[in-house]
Amino acid sequence: MTKTNYPALLGTLAITAGLLGGGAWYINKTAPNLLGRGGTSSQQTGITPRNATQITLLGDTFSGYSTFRNEAFQTVLADTGLTLTYGDEFDQTARAEALNQGNADIIVTTLDQYVQQQPQGKIVGLIDRTIGADAVVLNTLKYPELTSLLELEPLLQQAQSQGQPLKIAFAGDTPSEYLALVLDTKFDAFNLTDFELVRVADASEAWSLMQDPQENVAIAVLWEPFVTQARQQGYTVVLSSNDAPNSIVDVIVASDQLVQSRPEVINTFLKNYYRRIDANVRDASQLQTQIAEDGALSPADAGAVLQGIDFFTAAEAQAWMTDGTLQRRIEAIAAVLVLSGRINDLPSSPETLFTEAHLQEAAQNTQTLIELVRSDNPDLAERLAGSTEQTLVVPQVTAAEVQAAPDIGNLNVQGQVEFGTGSAQLTAAGQQTLQGLKQEIQEFNPETLAVRVIGHTSRTGSADLNQQLSQERAQVVVDYLRSQGLQHNIVAEGKGFYLPLSGVDPADPQQQRTEIRLVRVN
Repeated sequence: MTKTNYPALLGTLAITAGLLGGGAWYINKTAPNLLGRGGTSSQQTGITPRNATQITLLGDTFSGYSTFRNEAFQTVLADTGLTLTYGDEFDQTARAEALNQGNADIIVTTLDQYVQQQPQGKIVGLIDRTIGADAVVLNTLKYPELTSLLELEPLLQQAQSQGQPLKIAFAGDTPSEYLALVLDTKFDAFNLTDFELVRVADASEAWSLMQDPQENVAIAVLWEPFVTQARQQGYTVVLSSNDAPNSIVDVIVASDQLVQSRPEVINTFLKNYYRRIDANVRDASQLQTQIAEDGALSPADAGAVLQGIDFFTAAEAQAWMTDGTLQRRIEAIAAVLVLSGRINDLPSSPETLFTEAHLQEAAQNTQTLIELVRSDNPDLAERLAGSTEQTLVVPQVTAAEVQAAPDIGNLNVQGQVEFGTGSAQLTAAGQQTLQGLKQEIQEFNPETLAVRVIGHTSRTGSADLNQQLSQERAQVVVDYLRSQGLQHNIVAEGKGFYLPLSGVDPADPQQQRTEIRLVRVN
C-alpha cells in the first residue's frame, strides 16, 4: 500500500464509496500506550451488540495492528454480526498457546514468529511488511570507528581485553530479534555470542540504553520513530528492513477450529478489514491520523512509522499466496531460524500453513475497485493491485562509486568459491557455492545495496600475475552471479596478495579467498 495521499476521484467517488466503506473516519480514543511490539501492558477493546458472533483477537501494540483496535472498524464488524474483542499479549508463546487452547480465535503476528511458534492455525491474510521501520543501528557516537559490521572484530577484541564486553540491545520476540538473527546467520565475522545480549521489552528501552554513555551498547535494533531519531542524531543505520525486503511480514492467523467450523466468519472479517485498507490506499492521511491517535504520537512520528510500513491489499495478499511468494518467504525465514537454533527442521509442507480460500471475496472487491478507477487513475489501480511494489528502480552507479560506497559487511559464504589451481575456472563445487550465494544476495534490496566481489590470492608467484589472477577470478564470480538473474550492481575487484588474513602464513592456500561485501548505494 502506498503511504502517499491521493486525491479522491470525483467521477468515481460515489460509486466506490460503498466498496471503500465510506463515511466518517472515527478514531478510537482509547489508544495503546506504546507504538511498538513489545511492552507489558494489556488492553482489550470491543463492541458487543446482541446476538453477535464473538471473535477474540490477540496482538500487541504495533502500529500496523491499529485498525483492529479501531472503534470505527469494530463498529462496521458489529453491523455484520461480528463482535471483535482485541487484546494485547506480548508473549509470543502465550499468544500462540491461546490460539491452541481456544482462548483466541485469531492472532496477528510476524511470519517468523508463526514459523517459530507453530500454532494450531493457518495464515488466512497478510497485513504488512516493514520497509525500513525496523533497523540495526551502530553506536558511532560512542565508537566513532564503528561505521560498518567490518569494524566490529577489532572493537570486540579491544573491549574484551579491557574486561568490558560490548552489548547488543533489542526487544525480545519481535522483528528486532529476528533482524539480529539475520545478522548472525548471514554476515561473516558477526556472532551474537560475542556480545552481551540485552533483551528489553520495547525498542524505546534499547534506544535509551544506546544513548547512555555509561552503557557499552555497540548495536541496538530499533523500530520507528527511534530509527529516524537515531539517523538524525548521527548514528549509523547499517541495515534496515528496507534493505532486506519481505524479511518482516505480519500475518493474520485463524485457529484450525475457526477455519473448520466457521469459515464464513473469517470471510466476513477479512472482507471488512481489506475494505478499510483499500480506503487507506486512496487516502493514507486517514491512516496516519489513526496511527497518531492510536499510539499517542505526533503527526511527524506517525508519518515516520507509516513510511516504514507497506500494507497488503487483498489482491496482493491473494497473489502472494497463489504465486509461491509466501511459500518462499516461509522457507527463507525457516532457514534463518534453523541456522540460529530456534527451530530444528524446515517445515516439511510449507504450502499447508496458509490458505487463500477466505480472501476470495475481499480480493474480488479490490479487483472491482481496480477496474472502476483504472481509466481515471491508473497509478491508484496499480497500487491497489500491488503491482508497483515489484518494480525495481536499481540506481545507475559506476564501479568506482560502488567501491567507494559505505560498507555494510561481508556475507557469510556457505562453502568455498573454488577455482582450478592457478586459473580463473570455477570448479563444480565453486559453482554450487555460488548458486547458494545467489539465493542469499536475492534476499537484499538492489535499490539500496550493491555487491563488491573482492578476490585475494596467496603470496606465491609474482605480484603482477597474482593481481591479474585475483581480478579475473572476481570477474568470473560477477559474471556468474549476473547470469543467474541478480539485478544488483555487482563489481569485481582484485587485490592480489596485498591484503592477507592476519595470523595466517601469506603463502597459505587459505589466503586464496573471495569476499562478498554488501555496500550502500542509496
